[in-house]
Amino acid sequence: MDEQQPSWTVFQGTKRIAAGALADAVLAAKAAIDGGSTEAVMVLDDLTAERVEIDFHNTIDLILARLPKPAPAEPAADAPRGRGRPRMGVVAREVTLLPRHWEWLARQPGGASVALRKLVEEARHAHRHRDRIRQSQEAAYRFMSIMAGDRPGFEEATRALFAGNHARFDALTGAWPIDIRDHAQRLATDAFAEESE
Repeated sequence: MDEQQPSWTVFQGTKRIAAGALADAVLAAKAAIDGGSTEAVMVLDDLTAERVEIDFHNTIDLILARLPKPAPAEPAADAPRGRGRPRMGVVAREVTLLPRHWEWLARQPGGASVALRKLVEEARHAHRHRDRIRQSQEAAYRFMSIMAGDRPGFEEATRALFAGNHARFDALTGAWPIDIRDHAQRLATDAFAEESE
């Protein structure tokens, strides 16, 4: 799956007022709030449509200093490696398996960790299209729930989204405020992608 460049969108009521990097989105939101906006101002992650919780009562310098730092990018697969163990950003967590699973993993070249990483990568590759559809559905639904939960056609549009009915989804969201409609339709784009053969 192609990694999407991180971006955020700012809504002031039903109007999309900014989009881009998190710091830029936060600056636009802060300006709207400081300008006396009587409408709700929110910053939304474009990948997940989750709200970014920010205390706008602070100074802009403090707000920007408290923003989450981006995750480090994974090294390229074909990047030259030095000596010793690779720095892969490995995170230790607990995995519960049946004894026969542990026995099988122990017999694999490189041991359990290498075998599990390979299995996960194979599954990510094999199911990337389905994962992209699911991610798109979840983001569009989350956004619609926040911004259009009380709009006419919301329930039917949600059913069309999860049924993969693109034409019906567009028709049902068509009467919503333009910026909400356009953003919902953009988030839902991959939800209507045809299953690849």
